[in-house]
Amino acid sequence: MTEKIIVVGCTHAGIAAVNEILKYHPQADVTVFERHDKISYLSCATYLTLGKTISNLDEAMYADPDYYRAQGIDMRLRHDVIDINVEEHTVFAQDLETKEFTTESFDKLIMATGSLTSIPTIQGVENPKVKLCKTYEEARDLCDEAQNDERIAIIGGGYIGVELAEGYNKSNHEVILFHKKETLLDRHIEPEIADKITNLLEDKGIQVKTGTIVKSFEDGANDTLIVKTVDEAFEVDMAVICTGLLHQADLLQGKVDQLTNGAIVVNDYMETSNPDIFAAGDAASVKHNGLQTDVYMPLASQAVRQGALAGINVLDKRLRSIGTQSTTGMLIFGRTLACSGVTLAMALDAGINATKVAYKGSYRPDFMPNAHKVEIELVYDRNSRKVLGVQLWSKHDVSQAADTISALMDYHGTIDELSFIDMLFSPNFDQPFNYLNLVGQLAVKQENGYLRT
Repeated sequence: MTEKIIVVGCTHAGIAAVNEILKYHPQADVTVFERHDKISYLSCATYLTLGKTISNLDEAMYADPDYYRAQGIDMRLRHDVIDINVEEHTVFAQDLETKEFTTESFDKLIMATGSLTSIPTIQGVENPKVKLCKTYEEARDLCDEAQNDERIAIIGGGYIGVELAEGYNKSNHEVILFHKKETLLDRHIEPEIADKITNLLEDKGIQVKTGTIVKSFEDGANDTLIVKTVDEAFEVDMAVICTGLLHQADLLQGKVDQLTNGAIVVNDYMETSNPDIFAAGDAASVKHNGLQTDVYMPLASQAVRQGALAGINVLDKRLRSIGTQSTTGMLIFGRTLACSGVTLAMALDAGINATKVAYKGSYRPDFMPNAHKVEIELVYDRNSRKVLGVQLWSKHDVSQAADTISALMDYHGTIDELSFIDMLFSPNFDQPFNYLNLVGQLAVKQENGYLRT
């Protein structure tokens, strides 16, 4: 008997799920519902296009609906799923072109509906000069408007906001970046590194307003927009909201287990509390290994992994998720930021007896040209000595070092093990002791030496 699988949402998670279904369950009857007419848009293309790293948004699309149709997948773009009946195993949807309704049955369903921009409750946020930055259509609007607008306000200093600030700056716009917390990227990095990013942005001419809450947007003279905070008012041509993401899980509200914020809880196989319904990506929770709990941390990398797991396991539970360290990175004005695990504040909030150590040194011998400095913040558990988090900052590409620490944390590695873990040496690449070894050794010194083994 051919089993019917419905995928709701052709997001990164949805595409990854379909790819694995084609590999491992080619006999399945698969239908994909997606409300948009384009799929696989990588939202990072917005700042890359503005900064002229790539020439247009379409370069960041990696999947073609016609390819999947040729593989036998029923791709229903411009179809909006209105209801999922978990008892009857049916999906009720509308064709947004013809306005016709349809009901489809399923044996298994994968919820991959993704997320939307979390819109803050700011007076005047509905002003047409206040834009969003998530979908292809929103990105197209931003790029089109950039040709006419000169002064840009960005609300939110996370990854999206900081990268967008760079993109607009490189296209010769005046940029003001507002962030309500005291430091940028506060969910990912220590204040010491955040200060370096702030200084870098300001050196490039970007105004950075941390610890600042935007109160309202108002129409200004000459077709401008006034951004008001508690103490100041700023005249700009356009504002962009980059204040985080909100899951799209409403279709299953009250029908499966959810976190307090509404994200769908999944097990290691991406199953929900209903074994016939799977969830993946920005609509779902993820097990955070450092915090040892289910959390909501939407990331494209996690969406792809979870989607792939859902596709592999949907008809036959084969492969467990190993959780996440929420590893992230960014290239900003020629500097690399790479992070994995938790910050010290996150660890302390979780009740862990944690501390951190800072390292700064050349990534390779100083007799080599361009021996750029690497700055590292390492967070660890003082009781177990396990590494909990790392952040690296350098002109050198240190992105893979965060991946190395992520793998170490996957296997509960300690500061003692990090100090002497095997790494290559060549003066082209690093020191006899790699900078990751050296930050581990600093942590051991801070704890008064190695444990006896």
